This record gives sequence, C-alpha cells and structure tokens, in this order.
Amino acid sequence: MHNSNDGLTWSTSSYSGGNGACIEVAKTEAGAHFRDTKDRPRGAAAVSPAAWGAFLGAVTSGALGA
Repeated sequence: MHNSNDGLTWSTSSYSGGNGACIEVAKTEAGAHFRDTKDRPRGAAAVSPAAWGAFLGAVTSGALGA
C-alpha cells in the first residue's frame, strides 16, 4: 500500500507480481477508486459501494469468465 498526493491509500493485489500490469484500488466510505498502475497521471475512476461489491462478487464467483 502507498499514499499518494490525492489523499488516498492505494493498494495492488499480491497476485500482480509487481510488474505494473494491474490496477490499484483505494477504498473509501463513498465506494472505491481504481486506476491503471502504468498510467497513474491519467486519473482514477470511482464506483459506489454497491457497484464495487457487485464487481467483487462477480470476480470471486467466476461469473466474469477466464
């Protein structure tokens, strides 16, 4: 995890291997922000807690495919 000048604490998955081919996530009370580790200056997208929960549920259930 690391802090950045946007005031958020960003983290990456331990499965990313540190090669930069992943996304970073910062969770807040308002939901979650995510961004591309290779293009941080481009900014982040934000989603509501319900949308983030639905996404995580789909990932863990395998509903998104391989």
